[in-house]
Amino acid sequence: MRRVAPVTELKDDFGRRFEYLRLSITEVCNFRCTYCLPHGYRPSAAGAAPLSGAEVQQLVMGLAGLGVWKVRLTGGEPTVRRDLVELVERVAAVEGIRRVALSTNGHSLAALAAPLARAGLKQVNVSVDSLEPETFANITGGARLERVLDGVDAAFAAGLEVKVNAVRLRGWNDGELEAFAAWVHDRPVVVRFIELMRTGENGAFFADRHAPLGDLVERLEAMGFVRRPRAAGDGPAAEFRRPGDLGGLGLIAPTAAHFCESCNRLRVTSAGRLRLCLFGQGGVDLRPWLQPSFSPEAVGLAVRAALAAKPPAHRLAEGVTGDTMNLAAVGG
Repeated sequence: MRRVAPVTELKDDFGRRFEYLRLSITEVCNFRCTYCLPHGYRPSAAGAAPLSGAEVQQLVMGLAGLGVWKVRLTGGEPTVRRDLVELVERVAAVEGIRRVALSTNGHSLAALAAPLARAGLKQVNVSVDSLEPETFANITGGARLERVLDGVDAAFAAGLEVKVNAVRLRGWNDGELEAFAAWVHDRPVVVRFIELMRTGENGAFFADRHAPLGDLVERLEAMGFVRRPRAAGDGPAAEFRRPGDLGGLGLIAPTAAHFCESCNRLRVTSAGRLRLCLFGQGGVDLRPWLQPSFSPEAVGLAVRAALAAKPPAHRLAEGVTGDTMNLAAVGG
């Protein structure tokens, strides 16, 4: 279903323009990553059902009318939803949406890449925290690296743009820069090293394994990598390319100075709650406006009003994580 709506800019009080929606479609995850869900997924007490396909479409239609053109489906692990292909079709069909992306652990990607591409998916981010099978298994709670890399290959074969995410962990994978640099030489993929983020549940782990990214810039430059200018719709990653390589490397450092100044994304949880900051408090329940009795324009008005309360920045440097207990719960 497509609709034509007048497009106006969606901005907050600090002049930041929001064109990008990160939409969690489930809290459930089938991995036990040490930095997120070391004990596996545990249902919350609230137990709110995830948004239905119709609710997802209503949300996206409302935001597309305000200039949002990129939607990323995330989780949890979004591929555990049996209707994932249908959800991609619904989102891709909304007038004004030019790019639909997916964040996944890659466990089911080998089977899903082709049908997702046919449904309208353009880009996929796959978590690959290590290229060493044993280290990868230790970080993810036993997942098989080979299966995930098969999913990456299937995404390439399906014509999807592929990015890889690797959370940098001190003493575990912080020595793999050269290995990843060699890996992207003949693969058209960008590997982004992500600074470990502190949440309400991982304080002790953060203190033990946090590895800042500052040293990597100098090391990348010494290896011949050059920083690439930002393009429209880019997220917070600083991307580096090296002549002769098909792929590139990137850095996402949420505690770096001025990180929040380029924020361009809205976050909505699987239960329909708008999060004004990944590390904020509470949020705004959009679900009432996602019912058939309301128009998509009502959703947009609710989001526009909520943005007045968006803070200028998170407070991670002060150790304040808001009410984010783990990233799976809010679609990190």
